[in-house]
Amino acid sequence: MSHTHAGPEDRGHGFVKALGTIDVLFIGFGAMIGFGWIVLTGGWLDDAGTLGALLAFAAGGVIMGFVGVVYSELVAAMPHAGGEHNYLMRGMGPRLAMLGSWGITGGYIGVVMFEAVAVPRTMTYLVPNIEHIHLWTVAGFDVHLTWALIGSITAVLLTWLNIRGIKMTSLVQTFVVSFLLLVALVLIAGAFVGGDTANTQPLFHGGVGGFMLVLAVVPFLFVGFDVIPQSAEEIRIPPRRIARLVVFSVVMAVVFYLVVIFTTSLALPADQLVGLDLATADAVAAMFGSALMGKIVIAGGLAGIITSWIAFLIGSSRLMWAMARSGMIPQWFAVLHPKYGTPVNALLFIGVLSAAAPFLGTAMLGWAVDAGSPMIVLTYCMVSITFLILRRREPDMERPMRIGGAGNGGMVIGVIAVVLTAVLFVMYIPELTPLSVTLDWQSYLMFGVWMLVGVVLMLRVPGGIHAGPDAEDRLLKKIRARRGTDGPAW
Repeated sequence: MSHTHAGPEDRGHGFVKALGTIDVLFIGFGAMIGFGWIVLTGGWLDDAGTLGALLAFAAGGVIMGFVGVVYSELVAAMPHAGGEHNYLMRGMGPRLAMLGSWGITGGYIGVVMFEAVAVPRTMTYLVPNIEHIHLWTVAGFDVHLTWALIGSITAVLLTWLNIRGIKMTSLVQTFVVSFLLLVALVLIAGAFVGGDTANTQPLFHGGVGGFMLVLAVVPFLFVGFDVIPQSAEEIRIPPRRIARLVVFSVVMAVVFYLVVIFTTSLALPADQLVGLDLATADAVAAMFGSALMGKIVIAGGLAGIITSWIAFLIGSSRLMWAMARSGMIPQWFAVLHPKYGTPVNALLFIGVLSAAAPFLGTAMLGWAVDAGSPMIVLTYCMVSITFLILRRREPDMERPMRIGGAGNGGMVIGVIAVVLTAVLFVMYIPELTPLSVTLDWQSYLMFGVWMLVGVVLMLRVPGGIHAGPDAEDRLLKKIRARRGTDGPAW
């Protein structure tokens, strides 16, 4: 089998431009609507109260909105596969680009692992008695072979789907997101049929601490709009329209989550919702007085898993391809499928990790969320700083979409994005501030190990290479000169 490697001189070689407007929008929106909305809503309402949870998500949406606007200008200016990797390379240089790209790749893979565990958990509610052949117990959860295999087999199928090409993947994504939107309409209808505003009490609960607990999960739930830049070389619409879709996908996700929280709060008192495994589904069943309607919402949760999973396989594999293409990680990850033009080896690597995740049980759900969130926020902050650097250093850079106009409005937006993402990142450092949250040690371990590997890889990148539009070319020349070869950088 022959393989295709994309070099800096033929950017995008091998990728197929197959994505239209709806495809792009549904990839971004679908990435942000995973499984959390169906299992975590009761906890959000219990932690912060109805209005507190709504405000936390609105605040998180504003933060992500500022970051999304920053991304919109950058993706329009640099519509290349790998998204953040290209922006950081041009604004901060190779070493920091390596660290930032590695960080958000870890966050993406965390989402994929989360979804791999969420599939069998969801299936236990749709198909009873699927747990057979006990293997071991992890964090109090008994892992059964048949249960874990449901997640692993799904991982194999979705990895295969992604390898087959972006067009087939986007068709599946569009179909599943359409069903997810219908489920949202079911939620709204349920609120009118059986909702009771008395159930929304208490409006606030837990004070500032409760608000912060809910806000802390927002980055993990809203990550996904940035998958659009990862697939930029596979999109057949103008860069300016891609930029607008980045922002619009964030708005859609904010509206979706607010609808879910409010309609769920109308169904049952918060102290009853918190004890339910699938709070949103049980809420709909209660409002309609029908277990079948609850099953439909559970199917919507399964749809959310698939849409998010597909999107983050796209994003993480393109990022690994971009890093490998720059000589930062082994060239093996830069291999494109000779027929389908997809980063096949990167997809296989991520597929193996996701197939293994269900064997760690349901505890992986929380660990993946908490470990991935700070990785994602760190890179968001770095990209926001890069936005400011490029505005200052390259004012004449071609920008099909220039946020804030020609004045200082764009700089103000960039500064706000930097401050908000920096504050959000600090929240994950335990006991540093009164707003800090403390995660499970397993989450800190996952975060620490992944980022430590990133630091080691960063130190392998040759120093002394300044940022700029040709930083990647200069990096590859230096790597090859150091190795005495004109071949691959690794």
